Amino acid sequence: MSANGYYGILLDVNLTTREVNRFQVPENDLKMFVGGRGLGMKILWDRLKEPGIDPLAPENPLMIMPGPFLGLPIPSASRTTVICKSPRTSPISSPFEKASGISYASMGGFIGPEIRFAGYDGIIIQGKADTPVYLYINNDQVEIRDASQFWGMDTDEFDRKFIEHLGDRRFRSCYIGTAGERLNPMACIINTAARAAGRGGTGCVMGSKNLKAIAVRGTGQPNVANHKYFLELLEKARAAFAEDTESRRNWRYGGTANSITSASDRGVQAVKNFQEGTFEYAHKIGAKAAREQIWKRDFSCFCCKLACKKSGVAKGAYGGLVHDGPEYETGTMLGANLLIDDINGLNKAIFIADDYGMDIISVGNAIGFLMEAYEKKLVTKEFLNGIDLKWGNVDATIEMVHLMGRMEGIGKEASQGVKHLSKLIGQESHKFAIHVKGHEVAAWNIHARPEWFGISYATCNRGACHMHGGSPSAQNQLALRDSIGACNFASSWFRNELAFHNFMSAITGIEWTAESFEQAGERIINMERIFNHREGFSRADDAIPDRFFEDAPTHGPSKGILVERDAFSKMLDDYYTQRGWNPETASPLPEKLSELGLEFART
Repeated sequence: MSANGYYGILLDVNLTTREVNRFQVPENDLKMFVGGRGLGMKILWDRLKEPGIDPLAPENPLMIMPGPFLGLPIPSASRTTVICKSPRTSPISSPFEKASGISYASMGGFIGPEIRFAGYDGIIIQGKADTPVYLYINNDQVEIRDASQFWGMDTDEFDRKFIEHLGDRRFRSCYIGTAGERLNPMACIINTAARAAGRGGTGCVMGSKNLKAIAVRGTGQPNVANHKYFLELLEKARAAFAEDTESRRNWRYGGTANSITSASDRGVQAVKNFQEGTFEYAHKIGAKAAREQIWKRDFSCFCCKLACKKSGVAKGAYGGLVHDGPEYETGTMLGANLLIDDINGLNKAIFIADDYGMDIISVGNAIGFLMEAYEKKLVTKEFLNGIDLKWGNVDATIEMVHLMGRMEGIGKEASQGVKHLSKLIGQESHKFAIHVKGHEVAAWNIHARPEWFGISYATCNRGACHMHGGSPSAQNQLALRDSIGACNFASSWFRNELAFHNFMSAITGIEWTAESFEQAGERIINMERIFNHREGFSRADDAIPDRFFEDAPTHGPSKGILVERDAFSKMLDDYYTQRGWNPETASPLPEKLSELGLEFART
């Protein structure tokens, strides 16, 4: 299948045997699962035939999956999803010692389009190399090459030296830092210095395969089925993005860092390990402060006019390069969540975590948990390797980031996540261990909006996720964006005639409607859910931390608000009913699987 938007080919690499094959994707899988996250999920199901496989075993496939929008000049179509079995999540009860759920993480930048230029709809990597390697892809030329000279390099140094090594700046790459090499469960995959497939331990899985990097260069482009219709849509989309709208100006001005102050003002920010929803010094670390004191350059992902990425230079004692900070999640989790209001110190901590190649959401969450445990005298300074881990202490935070990146002392324990730490510490510390299914909660507080953030975190199949959505329809749409490769930040431009399903019709020649398109998203969510159910996840795992039921914020718009347990349980009941899932097990009913063409996934 070489036309109609897909190549129908995935590069299939086994690092153990050093075999490189080209996997022909069944045409029906493309129609049913779209691409990207959806197609990756179907392949994960097909390749992991049995539950309980160790996520760090060679059998666990690591998939780099751009969607069918990538490689085409559609505005803001740069997102690539990394899919594997997760080293971060675990069910409350399972017959399988190594039970874990689906992991997926989306990254922008340029690697995904380049994979499509090279002639592939994605890359599957299984097995484990005997020594460090990188994958070299130059159109049809695919080689597994020695990476020993790069092993031990963190991402900033590696990015520069790898480009020199390749000798051609037209190559695009993604890679791990030393956190991934050390099998840090919080390790992520980085590309273009600061874009990250950040969540779910994808870099840990990549490290378990002794794979340092993937370098890609391509000179082709996928075809589209209806060229005339595609060009009509494309020109209208370009015209819409070219308009000087307030939304476009906001993205260019501050990117996601705009939300550091706005979320605080609304009482929905993660502050002091989620004890509060408002940070009185948010203005000192937000977009305006960064624009005035740090940022020197705005830059974009592939084919994007929003330029929400920023770079600059921090000053003073914490001076140095700033690749992309603060964003909302990084600025909140290593800033407001730790009561840090020093923008230079904050950016230093962000840079260090990025350099090791770690998920900053989980890093900041774990440090916040330990700060609270230290404040409550549940742990001693000696337990923390002599670090005086008090709220707002930049130096202590930086020390902790280093220990976590190096997997040393308390850093090794913290890198296992707050679920692990709470079991280690005991003393009812689980009540302020802010995770779902073992995956740390992102930077949005639940107290004031349980119907959205609570449902999003509780029901997400990869564990706590702010990009999951608080309703079935929103979740279906977000799964689709990950599957086609469209950026969520630009979704408001793709409305009415420019709706994503119309682009899909032009690209593939398949007549997509709004209804059939959303059903594809629903199919993807259900496929993920049944995978998790087979591993042992149940309704008990669709839970939010005790903090949100028991500890009310003391100031700001969310002051005094608690989530009511019975009300939240009723929200989940309603959610499962809308989904067509069994409310007792939180898994899809047989009739729902049949409706979606997923009879093969019945367990």
